[in-house]
Amino acid sequence: MHDTTNGNLVLAAGCVLWRRSPVAGELEICLVHRPKYDDWSHPKGKLKRGEDPLAGAMREVEEETGFGCVPGPRLSTVRYLANGRPKQVSYWAAEATEGHFTPNREVDRVRWLPPAAARDRLTQPRDQALVDELLAVALRSERH
Repeated sequence: MHDTTNGNLVLAAGCVLWRRSPVAGELEICLVHRPKYDDWSHPKGKLKRGEDPLAGAMREVEEETGFGCVPGPRLSTVRYLANGRPKQVSYWAAEATEGHFTPNREVDRVRWLPPAAARDRLTQPRDQALVDELLAVALRSERH
C-alpha cells in the first residue's frame, strides 16, 4: 500500500484547477466525479511515501484529469476525517495546460464550470470554500 501516513494521519494533496474558457475567456474550474463516492471534488489524492506535496498535487491533477498544470499560489490545507482517520489535504491554485480527459476507474467525468456553478456542483462545503479562495487569489493577481 502506498498511502503516506504520519502516525494515523493520511497526507494528500490536490489543486483547484482552472483555465480561461476557450470561447469567452471566462474563468472555469475543473471538477472531477468519482464514481466510488458519487461525488464532485477538486482533483486530489494520497501522497506516495516521501513525495513532495506540490509534486503529488500535480501528479494527481494529471492522473485524474489528463491535464498538465502550472502551479500558482498555495491555498488552504484542509483537515477532516475520512473512514475514521484524520486526513490532511494541501491545495494549490493551478492553471491547466495541455491535456485530454480519458475516463478511468477512479474518475469517470470532469466538468469545466464557471465559479458559481462549480461551487454549487461540489459535494463538500470545504471544497466550495476553496473556490472562493481561488477567486480571491485570482482577482488579487490580476490587479497587480
